[in-house]
Amino acid sequence: MQQLTYVEAGRVEWEEAEAPVVSAPEQAIVEPLAVATCDLDRAIVEGSTPFQGPFALGHEMVARVVEIGDGVSVAKPGDRVVVPFQISCGECPRCLRGLTESCKRGGMYGIGAAGGGFGGALSERVAVPFADAMLVPLPEGVEPATAASAPDNISDAWRSIVPPLRDRPGGRVLILAGPGANSIPLYAVQIAQASGAEAVTVLTRNEDTAGKAERLGAEVELVDEWPESHGRHDVVLEHANEPQGLPTALSSLRAGGHCTSSSMHFGGVAEIPILQMFMTGVTFSTGRARSRQLLEPVLELIASGAIDPSQVTSETASWDDAPEALLGYTTKLVVTRP
Repeated sequence: MQQLTYVEAGRVEWEEAEAPVVSAPEQAIVEPLAVATCDLDRAIVEGSTPFQGPFALGHEMVARVVEIGDGVSVAKPGDRVVVPFQISCGECPRCLRGLTESCKRGGMYGIGAAGGGFGGALSERVAVPFADAMLVPLPEGVEPATAASAPDNISDAWRSIVPPLRDRPGGRVLILAGPGANSIPLYAVQIAQASGAEAVTVLTRNEDTAGKAERLGAEVELVDEWPESHGRHDVVLEHANEPQGLPTALSSLRAGGHCTSSSMHFGGVAEIPILQMFMTGVTFSTGRARSRQLLEPVLELIASGAIDPSQVTSETASWDDAPEALLGYTTKLVVTRP
């Protein structure tokens, strides 16, 4: 089979790979129908991450089941399913505590050895090691391309907005969006609006993101540098992906507010205003989104029409055109196959 492979900075290409087969009762093989880029993928193809090629790309997908092991009961061949980007067994102590992103037997698609070597979604076929624990049916009436980003970026936006806003109903929301790909902030705009936020403000260093956020109905401010703070808000999403953005986000919280960071700070160090945070009793959350735990509420939001992920999609491409498209997209690329 063919898989789209990240080779080195600025170079992705189709390569031949051995097609996966069912080798255990709990496994399934799926055929991706729609694959979305994660905000991380642009940094990967630009060579801005620690992940060294070559490895198969892609970890946000909706797929069709083509083969199942004898122990699989949640899906049958032909079913359309949403596949979490993280591998989780559903049985280890961490999974049983809901920590599916940290499964003892897990990993993730699309980042090579750093993710456990489970392959990538931009492949003709993908193995799902723990089908019953992972696969979620695609809701009726929802197109694969619409839900392709549900496993990661939409889930990331959901966990950053819905639980904190639920505890602070009608709160004010601030979203920081850095210079890179910013689909998480844009999904967060839609989710905050659907969740009853009093106001949604996007502070960004990306002109393209500013225009998209404005069209979605957010208040927008385009900046060259991150300010010391930006007003006071109940809920803040930090997706600056720059160390200087984190103290801005934390300093923009009201007393008792909640900030979630979806940034991957590869430098490893970022300053935070810890005394101010202590005195105002704010909460700071970071970490990978728990893909499998979040998929049902995310898909319910999409199926209900409360949010429309297609409004965030900036480019689409056919399967054959994926290599060129992956090197030139702006915000959210969705690749589909017949």
